[in-house]
Amino acid sequence: MINAEHKTLVSTNFFFKNQEGFLRGKVRDVYTIGVDHVALVASDRISAFDHVLPAAIPYKGQVLNQIASKFLEDTNHILPNWKIAEVDPHATVGYKCEPYPVEFVVRGYLAGHAWREYKEGKREVCGVALPEGLKENDKLPTPILTPSTKAESGHDVDISVADIIGQRIIKKKEVAKLEAYSLALFEHGSAHAAKQGLILVDTKYEFGKRNGEILLIDEIHTPDSSRYFYADSYGQIQNKDQQQKQLSKEFVRQWLISQGFQGLEGQSIPVMDPELVMSISERYIELYETITGEAFVKRDYTDINEQIENSVNACISNLEQSNN
Repeated sequence: MINAEHKTLVSTNFFFKNQEGFLRGKVRDVYTIGVDHVALVASDRISAFDHVLPAAIPYKGQVLNQIASKFLEDTNHILPNWKIAEVDPHATVGYKCEPYPVEFVVRGYLAGHAWREYKEGKREVCGVALPEGLKENDKLPTPILTPSTKAESGHDVDISVADIIGQRIIKKKEVAKLEAYSLALFEHGSAHAAKQGLILVDTKYEFGKRNGEILLIDEIHTPDSSRYFYADSYGQIQNKDQQQKQLSKEFVRQWLISQGFQGLEGQSIPVMDPELVMSISERYIELYETITGEAFVKRDYTDINEQIENSVNACISNLEQSNN
């Protein structure tokens, strides 16, 4: 479905070749192809506090899909990933994996959810002790792992590595591998961000298994899964106890909070006016260009559904031929 007012891809309803299943996530529409493949379509929907907001953001899906595609390619020396091909600015075809029921969040700075917990007096996040005397957005002594369980609906729940093992959610040996992969990916992402004049503040990684092998799945280092600060102004802003300018969804969350919405029961989602929608779109494009160092080429939304369907089906046909 296309939103004519802003030219956005709000939702999809494809019937691809060999399609076996369909799952609509908060932002992505996931199509199971045969027994071994998936087609992931990044819509222009935007979510915050585990709610999909009423307005879609022009080019957001393209930004997410193309950043994730770039960094999946850039990190496959650390571990293999699910991607086979980016077939459309909004779509990627890859391997079907059995996902781990835990997201691995790595934090290098005290921001977002971790800061909100710290501000309330908590000095431990997911079993990791935090020092006294920190203020919002301070750099942590060392990057920390703060996993969360993936909820079918509602908010994800923080969990410690010890509880992941103790509750037998994931085997101990695999947890150690996933922890090492997460920290290595964060280190690599941080080094890349630094080259672009950015700070990778925190991010989440998701993993799955295919034929017994651990693969990186979903997105990586996008503004939906990560938070970035500008390196050149970070120190000065922090010394003045001011809010960091960030390239992430946090500014959307802060706007929602200012409107009295944090996803809690009884709260109504505020309406975003067209000016706010376009400013969010511009911030997503700014992140793309800043983090990749490449100019963003806005896709043509004309016949976008036909373009995606043809591209995915062509990829599936090629995969069939290569397997025969």
